[in-house]
Amino acid sequence: MSTVLVIGASRGIGLEFVRQYREAGDRVIATARDDAGLQRLRELGAEALRIDVAQPASISGLAWQLDGEKLDTALYVAGVFPRIDAGVPPTREAFDLAMHTNLLGAMQAIPQVAPLVDEAGGRFGFISSAMAQIRGVPDGRGWLYRASKAALNMAVACAQHQYPRATLVALSPGWVQTDMGGAAAPLTVDDSVSRMRATLARLTPAQRGAFIDQDGRAFDGW
Repeated sequence: MSTVLVIGASRGIGLEFVRQYREAGDRVIATARDDAGLQRLRELGAEALRIDVAQPASISGLAWQLDGEKLDTALYVAGVFPRIDAGVPPTREAFDLAMHTNLLGAMQAIPQVAPLVDEAGGRFGFISSAMAQIRGVPDGRGWLYRASKAALNMAVACAQHQYPRATLVALSPGWVQTDMGGAAAPLTVDDSVSRMRATLARLTPAQRGAFIDQDGRAFDGW
């Protein structure tokens, strides 16, 4: 039985990771930001922790809650999609929400969680996005989101050098039927998560610090 940590599992992709890992018989520790999310996690049999990644004071306490753990797999799933295009400057509030949730939360989680993954020689995946590619951007849609996820990819690549036994990767889940992707998206949440779980299980040393899609294919250009 493996031990899995899912950060940002209140609903959607994070909650589906919890469901699938629990169905596989793994022990799962997962975080949610509110009572409703905590209840959903407990109903799936996960060990639930209250963490709000958008609040630095909240996520800074993750390490002591994980004291003594060895993590075979960890996932940073939390994210927010500000619908702001490049013709409009983001407000300070929108900037802080996106950067705290998509980037700073991950950067605060890494030094707390990655040593526990490194000790187990495990995997640490960070949900990124195809929209984070720098080369070939087709339009200015969601530019704050793109910027935060592109920065996340760089943070993962930099952090990998500090943890030689862990495998850190930035993962694009594909175009998924979530609040962001909409009903027209070709991938269901359970299909996307199933593919990402399979990809995490077969990661190779050559993929350490990489930016890959749900099937393990590397993105060309950041």
